[in-house]
Amino acid sequence: MDKVICFGEALIDMLSTEPEKFTQYPGGAPANAAVAVSKLGGNAIFCGMLGNDTFGNYLFNKFVEYGVEINYVAWTLKAKTALAFVTLDASGERSFEFYRPPSADLLFTPDDFDIEMFAVSSIFHYCSNSLTETQIEQSTYTGIQHAVEHNCIVSMDVNLRINLWPENGDYKSKIIKSMKSANIIKVSLEELHELVPADGADDFLAALLTQQCQLILLTDGAKPIVCMTKNRTFGVPTPIVDVVDTTAAGDAFIGGFLYQLSKQKVKLNTLETFVNSPQLNKSVSFAAQCGAHTVTQQGAFPALPDQAMVSYFEQEGNG
Repeated sequence: MDKVICFGEALIDMLSTEPEKFTQYPGGAPANAAVAVSKLGGNAIFCGMLGNDTFGNYLFNKFVEYGVEINYVAWTLKAKTALAFVTLDASGERSFEFYRPPSADLLFTPDDFDIEMFAVSSIFHYCSNSLTETQIEQSTYTGIQHAVEHNCIVSMDVNLRINLWPENGDYKSKIIKSMKSANIIKVSLEELHELVPADGADDFLAALLTQQCQLILLTDGAKPIVCMTKNRTFGVPTPIVDVVDTTAAGDAFIGGFLYQLSKQKVKLNTLETFVNSPQLNKSVSFAAQCGAHTVTQQGAFPALPDQAMVSYFEQEGNG
């Protein structure tokens, strides 16, 4: 099974389980995606910087516990590991309050990459949270460059968190620029309408598909996932479940999809064939099941599905 690099932040989600009481959970979008791939039985690498503190060591140990490769984790004493205070409404929808910057993940430099990591991997995945500050933005583009040079698939989850960006920062142009570098893009309808006017969204997505992008996965909560390629557009329904916590829903979804890519040994030179085959439909359906499973439980790492779910879907003919 091919290796999947998940680059960016790992942080602590302080989840409000009741008023004024918070419970510590490991999290961070790329970290969640790495654990999602690994728990399903895939080979995931987490690449990023942790603070040499209690929370950083806790996250590192959780990566080890869940089988994520940690040979390319960097450490710093110059900043603490980031915290995100998460509150849930009655329907399980979350809101965030971030203690970042400063934080350790933002201090990862271009020189912290080990080129060997790209030589042994087939997918490089990141999200827009690694574009919010100049240094980590430069590092992200260096990672993309290394990925391209090693013929890795570049996967981007927009995962827009406006309160992570500097006040009056031009997050729209930075995210749109980065989307043009990706082969696979996951974006929610809400994020899309935040980036471009609603009446121009279709043209924007179509334009992306004339560049590096081979696949757009457009999500909208519990509504069907819209899959767009250069040649076709279709919807994949999402399962109906009782929602408890949506914190890691999108990360479970993209992690499940990247797991399927690695399991089927999809490479950059075979990606176009894959996205125009029935295997894409099955893989997105599987990923949707991963997201649905995750929202029925609290937290991120613990809520992500495992290999038992893989076995279930293989028996059902969906895996």
